[in-house]
Amino acid sequence: MAVFSSGPIKHEAPEPLEGPVVPTVVGGTILWFVLFLVQLPFYGWFEDRGTTWWVWTCLAGAGLGLIGIWYVRKREAAIKRAAAAEQAPAPAAE
Repeated sequence: MAVFSSGPIKHEAPEPLEGPVVPTVVGGTILWFVLFLVQLPFYGWFEDRGTTWWVWTCLAGAGLGLIGIWYVRKREAAIKRAAAAEQAPAPAAE
C-alpha cells in the first residue's frame, strides 16, 4: 500500500509505435464486415436468444472501420507531407 500513498510517480512518455497502420485498420474493418456477413444468415437464431446485438456490433465495427480507414489515410498523407516539407531546402532570402 505504500506505493499508492507516496504521491504521483512521473514517467517519461514512450515514443508512439509506428507501423503498417493503414493495412491494420483495413484488415480489421474487413474482419468486422465478414463477421457481420457470417452471422446474418443466423439472425433468427440470435433473435430467439435475445443476442441480435452481436450482429449489429459487427456492422458497427465495419462502419467505424470505414471512418478509421479514412482517418489513417489522411494522417499518413499528412505525415508524409510534413516529412517532405522538412527535407525540402529553405528558400534563399535575398
